[in-house]
Amino acid sequence: MEEELEIAIIGGGPAGLSAGIYAARARMKVALFEESTTGGMPAFTERIENYPGFPGGIAGRELVERMREQAESFGLKIHTFNPVRNVKLAEERFLLLTDEGDFKAMALVIATGMSPAKLGIPGEEELLGRGVSYCATCDGAFFKEKEVAVVGGGDAAVEEALYLTRFASKVHIIHRRDRLRASRILQERALANPKIEVLWRRVPVEVAGESKVAAVKLRNLDSNEVEELPVEGIFFYVGNIPNSAPFQEIVRLDEQGYIITDARLETSTKGIFAAGDVRSGNIKQVAVAVGEGVTAALQAQRHVERLKGTEYV
Repeated sequence: MEEELEIAIIGGGPAGLSAGIYAARARMKVALFEESTTGGMPAFTERIENYPGFPGGIAGRELVERMREQAESFGLKIHTFNPVRNVKLAEERFLLLTDEGDFKAMALVIATGMSPAKLGIPGEEELLGRGVSYCATCDGAFFKEKEVAVVGGGDAAVEEALYLTRFASKVHIIHRRDRLRASRILQERALANPKIEVLWRRVPVEVAGESKVAAVKLRNLDSNEVEELPVEGIFFYVGNIPNSAPFQEIVRLDEQGYIITDARLETSTKGIFAAGDVRSGNIKQVAVAVGEGVTAALQAQRHVERLKGTEYV
Protein backbone atom coordinates (compact mmCIF):
# COMPACT_ATOMS: atom_id res chain seq x y z
CA MET A 1 0.00 0.00 0.00
CA GLU A 2 1.05 3.60 -0.61
CA GLU A 3 2.18 5.64 2.38
CA GLU A 4 0.37 8.99 2.61
CA LEU A 5 2.44 12.11 3.26
CA GLU A 6 1.61 15.79 3.38
CA ILE A 7 5.05 16.91 2.17
CA ALA A 8 7.75 14.85 0.48
CA ILE A 9 11.26 16.28 0.24
CA ILE A 10 13.55 14.84 -2.41
CA GLY A 11 17.22 15.49 -1.73
CA GLY A 12 19.20 15.54 1.51
CA GLY A 13 21.62 18.44 1.10
CA PRO A 14 21.37 21.76 2.99
CA ALA A 15 18.23 22.82 1.09
CA GLY A 16 16.43 19.53 1.72
CA LEU A 17 17.47 19.29 5.37
CA SER A 18 16.42 22.89 6.04
CA ALA A 19 13.05 22.21 4.42
CA GLY A 20 12.78 19.12 6.62
CA ILE A 21 13.53 21.09 9.79
CA TYR A 22 10.76 23.59 9.08
CA ALA A 23 8.17 21.10 7.84
CA ALA A 24 8.74 18.67 10.72
CA ARG A 25 8.73 21.45 13.31
CA ALA A 26 5.37 22.57 11.88
CA ARG A 27 4.08 19.06 12.66
CA MET A 28 3.53 18.23 9.02
CA LYS A 29 3.55 14.58 7.98
CA VAL A 30 6.81 14.79 6.05
CA ALA A 31 9.57 12.48 4.84
CA LEU A 32 12.88 13.10 3.07
CA PHE A 33 14.28 10.83 0.35
CA GLU A 34 17.98 10.69 -0.50
CA GLU A 35 19.75 8.33 -2.90
CA SER A 36 22.88 8.10 -0.73
CA THR A 37 23.82 9.58 2.62
CA THR A 38 22.53 13.02 3.53
CA GLY A 39 24.63 16.13 3.15
CA GLY A 40 24.96 16.64 -0.59
CA MET A 41 28.10 18.21 -2.07
CA PRO A 42 28.92 20.28 1.08
CA ALA A 43 29.51 17.01 2.95
CA PHE A 44 32.64 16.57 0.80
CA THR A 45 33.90 20.10 1.39
CA GLU A 46 36.87 20.14 3.73
CA ARG A 47 36.00 23.49 5.32
CA ILE A 48 33.23 26.08 4.91
CA GLU A 49 34.35 29.54 5.99
CA ASN A 50 31.46 31.75 4.85
CA TYR A 51 28.47 30.13 6.56
CA PRO A 52 27.16 32.59 9.18
CA GLY A 53 27.70 31.70 12.83
CA PHE A 54 31.07 29.93 12.53
CA PRO A 55 33.86 32.55 12.74
CA GLY A 56 36.60 29.92 12.43
CA GLY A 57 34.79 27.97 9.73
CA ILE A 58 33.35 24.47 10.03
CA ALA A 59 33.93 21.17 8.25
CA GLY A 60 31.25 20.56 5.63
CA ARG A 61 30.46 17.10 7.00
CA GLU A 62 30.01 18.46 10.52
CA LEU A 63 27.69 21.23 9.34
CA VAL A 64 25.34 18.91 7.46
CA GLU A 65 25.42 16.34 10.27
CA ARG A 66 24.23 19.04 12.65
CA MET A 67 21.44 19.89 10.21
CA ARG A 68 20.42 16.24 10.01
CA GLU A 69 20.39 15.83 13.79
CA GLN A 70 18.26 18.95 14.16
CA ALA A 71 15.78 17.75 11.52
CA GLU A 72 15.48 14.31 13.12
CA SER A 73 15.00 15.89 16.56
CA PHE A 74 11.74 17.36 15.22
CA GLY A 75 10.65 13.98 13.90
CA LEU A 76 11.68 14.11 10.26
CA LYS A 77 11.73 10.64 8.70
CA ILE A 78 14.77 10.31 6.43
CA HIS A 79 14.94 7.54 3.83
CA THR A 80 18.61 7.19 2.85
CA PHE A 81 19.76 5.03 -0.06
CA ASN A 82 16.20 5.18 -1.36
CA PRO A 83 16.13 7.38 -4.47
CA VAL A 84 12.88 8.58 -6.02
CA ARG A 85 12.85 6.88 -9.42
CA ASN A 86 9.80 8.65 -10.82
CA VAL A 87 7.05 11.07 -9.87
CA LYS A 88 3.51 10.89 -11.27
CA LEU A 89 0.51 13.16 -10.90
CA ALA A 90 -2.45 11.56 -9.12
CA GLU A 91 -5.52 13.76 -8.53
CA GLU A 92 -3.98 16.75 -6.73
CA ARG A 93 -1.44 14.38 -5.22
CA PHE A 94 1.99 13.21 -6.29
CA LEU A 95 2.95 9.55 -6.47
CA LEU A 96 6.60 8.87 -5.70
CA LEU A 97 8.04 5.57 -6.91
CA THR A 98 11.00 4.43 -4.80
CA ASP A 99 12.96 1.24 -4.19
CA GLU A 100 11.25 0.86 -0.82
CA GLY A 101 7.71 1.29 -2.13
CA ASP A 102 5.33 3.99 -3.30
CA PHE A 103 4.51 7.18 -1.41
CA LYS A 104 1.76 9.68 -2.07
CA ALA A 105 2.25 13.35 -1.11
CA MET A 106 0.18 16.53 -1.26
CA ALA A 107 3.25 18.71 -1.96
CA LEU A 108 6.82 18.15 -3.09
CA VAL A 109 10.05 19.99 -2.40
CA ILE A 110 12.73 19.07 -4.94
CA ALA A 111 16.22 19.74 -3.56
CA THR A 112 18.34 17.25 -5.46
CA GLY A 113 21.28 19.57 -6.13
CA MET A 114 23.93 18.95 -8.77
CA SER A 115 26.56 16.38 -9.75
CA PRO A 116 30.06 17.00 -11.12
CA ALA A 117 30.27 17.35 -14.88
CA LYS A 118 32.68 15.21 -16.89
CA LEU A 119 34.93 16.32 -19.73
CA GLY A 120 34.47 13.08 -21.65
CA ILE A 121 38.10 12.82 -22.73
CA PRO A 122 39.86 9.48 -23.34
CA GLY A 123 40.96 7.79 -20.13
CA GLU A 124 38.64 9.78 -17.85
CA GLU A 125 36.02 7.07 -17.50
CA GLU A 126 38.42 4.15 -17.90
CA LEU A 127 40.68 5.29 -15.03
CA LEU A 128 37.96 6.47 -12.67
CA GLY A 129 38.93 5.35 -9.17
CA ARG A 130 42.45 4.58 -10.36
CA GLY A 131 43.76 8.12 -10.24
CA VAL A 132 40.78 9.97 -11.73
CA SER A 133 38.55 11.58 -9.11
CA TYR A 134 35.93 14.29 -8.66
CA CYS A 135 36.40 14.63 -4.89
CA ALA A 136 39.71 15.63 -3.33
CA THR A 137 38.27 15.43 0.17
CA CYS A 138 37.34 11.80 -0.50
CA ASP A 139 40.50 10.64 -2.23
CA GLY A 140 43.28 13.12 -1.40
CA ALA A 141 44.90 10.91 1.24
CA PHE A 142 45.70 8.31 -1.42
CA PHE A 143 48.22 10.68 -3.01
CA LYS A 144 50.76 11.27 -0.25
CA GLU A 145 54.02 12.64 -1.69
CA LYS A 146 52.72 12.28 -5.25
CA GLU A 147 52.14 14.83 -7.98
CA VAL A 148 48.52 15.49 -8.91
CA ALA A 149 46.55 17.82 -11.17
CA VAL A 150 43.34 19.75 -10.60
CA VAL A 151 41.32 20.82 -13.65
CA GLY A 152 39.33 24.03 -13.24
CA GLY A 153 39.66 27.59 -12.00
CA GLY A 154 36.60 28.25 -9.85
CA ASP A 155 36.15 28.14 -6.09
CA ALA A 156 35.70 24.36 -5.94
CA ALA A 157 38.85 23.67 -7.97
CA VAL A 158 41.05 26.05 -5.99
CA GLU A 159 39.65 24.96 -2.61
CA GLU A 160 40.37 21.33 -3.44
CA ALA A 161 43.84 22.16 -4.80
CA LEU A 162 44.65 23.82 -1.47
CA TYR A 163 43.31 20.78 0.38
CA LEU A 164 45.46 18.44 -1.72
CA THR A 165 48.64 20.26 -0.65
CA ARG A 166 48.22 18.47 2.70
CA PHE A 167 49.15 15.22 0.97
CA ALA A 168 50.63 15.74 -2.49
CA SER A 169 54.20 16.79 -3.17
CA LYS A 170 53.00 19.04 -6.01
CA VAL A 171 49.56 20.22 -7.19
CA HIS A 172 49.17 21.48 -10.76
CA ILE A 173 46.09 23.61 -11.42
CA ILE A 174 45.13 23.32 -15.10
CA HIS A 175 43.04 26.23 -16.33
CA ARG A 176 41.93 27.18 -19.82
CA ARG A 177 42.03 30.93 -19.13
CA ASP A 178 44.81 33.31 -18.10
CA ARG A 179 43.25 34.07 -14.73
CA LEU A 180 41.38 32.11 -12.08
CA ARG A 181 37.64 32.55 -11.50
CA ALA A 182 37.83 31.70 -7.79
CA SER A 183 37.22 34.31 -5.09
CA ARG A 184 40.08 36.70 -4.38
CA ILE A 185 41.00 35.17 -1.02
CA LEU A 186 41.28 31.67 -2.51
CA GLN A 187 43.38 32.95 -5.41
CA GLU A 188 45.75 34.66 -3.01
CA ARG A 189 46.17 31.49 -0.94
CA ALA A 190 46.74 29.30 -3.99
CA LEU A 191 49.21 31.58 -5.73
CA ALA A 192 51.18 31.98 -2.50
CA ASN A 193 51.38 28.24 -1.84
CA PRO A 194 54.76 26.81 -2.88
CA LYS A 195 53.23 23.40 -3.61
CA ILE A 196 50.82 24.81 -6.21
CA GLU A 197 51.71 25.54 -9.83
CA VAL A 198 49.12 26.99 -12.23
CA LEU A 199 49.33 25.94 -15.88
CA TRP A 200 47.54 28.70 -17.73
CA ARG A 201 45.65 28.31 -21.02
CA ARG A 202 45.80 24.54 -21.07
CA VAL A 203 43.01 22.03 -21.57
CA PRO A 204 43.20 18.27 -20.90
CA VAL A 205 42.76 16.12 -24.00
CA GLU A 206 43.58 12.67 -22.56
CA VAL A 207 44.29 10.90 -19.28
CA ALA A 208 47.14 8.49 -19.95
CA GLY A 209 47.93 5.25 -18.15
CA GLU A 210 47.34 1.52 -18.31
CA SER A 211 46.01 0.29 -14.97
CA LYS A 212 46.29 3.70 -13.25
CA VAL A 213 46.89 7.34 -14.10
CA ALA A 214 50.43 8.04 -15.28
CA ALA A 215 50.04 11.42 -16.98
CA VAL A 216 47.60 13.91 -18.42
CA LYS A 217 47.98 15.24 -21.95
CA LEU A 218 47.33 18.97 -22.29
CA ARG A 219 46.72 21.17 -25.29
CA ASN A 220 48.44 24.55 -25.08
CA LEU A 221 45.81 26.99 -26.35
CA ASP A 222 48.47 29.48 -27.48
CA SER A 223 50.74 27.12 -29.44
CA ASN A 224 48.15 24.36 -30.09
CA GLU A 225 50.83 21.84 -29.11
CA VAL A 226 50.05 18.82 -26.93
CA GLU A 227 52.18 18.48 -23.81
CA GLU A 228 52.37 15.57 -21.37
CA LEU A 229 52.33 16.23 -17.65
CA PRO A 230 53.37 13.25 -15.47
CA VAL A 231 50.93 12.94 -12.53
CA GLU A 232 49.47 10.07 -10.55
CA GLY A 233 46.12 11.68 -9.84
CA ILE A 234 43.79 14.09 -11.61
CA PHE A 235 40.77 15.82 -10.07
CA PHE A 236 38.12 17.37 -12.31
CA TYR A 237 36.14 20.50 -11.32
CA VAL A 238 34.75 21.68 -14.64
CA GLY A 239 31.18 22.48 -13.72
CA ASN A 240 28.08 20.67 -12.60
CA ILE A 241 24.94 19.03 -13.98
CA PRO A 242 21.58 19.53 -12.22
CA ASN A 243 20.01 16.37 -10.82
CA SER A 244 16.66 17.06 -12.45
CA ALA A 245 16.24 14.11 -14.84
CA PRO A 246 13.51 12.30 -12.83
CA PHE A 247 11.34 15.43 -12.96
CA GLN A 248 11.74 16.60 -16.56
CA GLU A 249 8.27 15.41 -17.53
CA ILE A 250 6.40 17.12 -14.70
CA VAL A 251 8.17 20.49 -14.24
CA ARG A 252 9.64 23.01 -16.64
CA LEU A 253 13.44 23.12 -17.00
CA ASP A 254 15.73 25.78 -18.45
CA GLU A 255 18.22 25.13 -21.27
CA GLN A 256 20.82 23.75 -18.85
CA GLY A 257 18.33 21.43 -17.13
CA TYR A 258 17.78 23.47 -13.97
CA ILE A 259 14.23 23.67 -12.58
CA ILE A 260 12.41 26.94 -13.24
CA THR A 261 10.41 28.44 -10.37
CA ASP A 262 8.55 31.63 -9.56
CA ALA A 263 9.38 33.98 -6.68
CA ARG A 264 7.67 31.59 -4.24
CA LEU A 265 9.89 28.76 -5.51
CA GLU A 266 6.88 27.00 -7.03
CA THR A 267 7.54 25.18 -10.29
CA SER A 268 5.35 25.04 -13.38
CA THR A 269 3.33 22.34 -11.59
CA LYS A 270 1.21 23.58 -8.70
CA GLY A 271 2.27 21.98 -5.44
CA ILE A 272 5.84 21.21 -6.51
CA PHE A 273 8.56 23.52 -5.21
CA ALA A 274 12.31 23.54 -5.91
CA ALA A 275 15.15 24.79 -3.73
CA GLY A 276 18.93 24.89 -3.75
CA ASP A 277 21.40 24.12 -6.52
CA VAL A 278 18.88 22.30 -8.74
CA ARG A 279 16.87 25.52 -9.13
CA SER A 280 17.38 27.82 -12.12
CA GLY A 281 18.99 31.13 -11.20
CA ASN A 282 20.14 29.90 -7.79
CA ILE A 283 23.44 31.21 -6.45
CA LYS A 284 25.38 28.08 -5.53
CA GLN A 285 26.09 28.69 -1.84
CA VAL A 286 25.14 26.73 1.27
CA ALA A 287 23.57 29.78 2.93
CA VAL A 288 21.38 30.39 -0.13
CA ALA A 289 20.32 26.73 -0.28
CA VAL A 290 19.33 26.84 3.40
CA GLY A 291 17.17 29.94 2.88
CA GLU A 292 15.51 28.47 -0.17
CA GLY A 293 14.80 25.22 1.66
CA VAL A 294 13.02 27.18 4.37
CA THR A 295 11.00 29.16 1.80
CA ALA A 296 10.02 26.05 -0.13
CA ALA A 297 8.92 24.25 3.05
CA LEU A 298 6.74 27.16 4.16
CA GLN A 299 5.16 27.45 0.72
CA ALA A 300 4.57 23.69 0.58
CA GLN A 301 2.93 23.85 4.00
CA ARG A 302 0.58 26.60 2.81
CA HIS A 303 -0.28 24.57 -0.28
CA VAL A 304 -1.18 21.54 1.88
CA GLU A 305 -3.28 23.69 4.22
CA ARG A 306 -5.19 25.16 1.28
CA LEU A 307 -5.94 21.66 -0.03
CA LYS A 308 -7.15 20.60 3.41
CA GLY A 309 -9.07 23.82 4.02
CA THR A 310 -7.06 24.56 7.17
CA GLU A 311 -5.05 27.55 5.97
CA TYR A 312 -4.72 30.24 8.62
CA VAL A 313 -5.51 33.70 7.16
